[in-house]
Amino acid sequence: MNNIALYVTNCKMGIVDALIIWLHLICASIWVGGSIFLGIVLSPMLKSLAKTVEERLALMIKIGRKFNKIAMPCFGILMITGLYNSRAFFGEPGALIGTKYGIILLLKIILVAATISTYAIHIRVINRETERKLAVGNAGTVYIQSIRSKIISLGRITIILSVIILLLAALLHNGGF
Repeated sequence: MNNIALYVTNCKMGIVDALIIWLHLICASIWVGGSIFLGIVLSPMLKSLAKTVEERLALMIKIGRKFNKIAMPCFGILMITGLYNSRAFFGEPGALIGTKYGIILLLKIILVAATISTYAIHIRVINRETERKLAVGNAGTVYIQSIRSKIISLGRITIILSVIILLLAALLHNGGF
């Protein structure tokens, strides 16, 4: 391969890598930014939009379901692009614990797994039965407070994990510590 062909090949790989990182950043913005917006802006504002706790919870569940239609594919893309971006470690898994960069990446992977678990529990708490009970007004105050408390706690944990993951991503971009 001549020098020009090698240069063109390297430029194309650079463009592909840049596009994948860009896609990763867009999806991270949607996931984290949307989650923060729901928790910090929308949730408190629902008090002025809905009269009862039941109405607020039902509205939040509907909005959350709409957000999930965008957020879940974004989270999937984040995992795929994250794996692509860390592909150098597939050949040398020892580097995950043998380098500062690898340790940060490993910690990020662990927190991503914890985020997936927390988010899955969050979604399972808000099941169709809960929505049905809220729709017909058959939920009961104790049940509503229990569900609301779980949703708030799991949402906060998801946001905290996501923000820490962003910090680790910044450290990785900087080459480690």
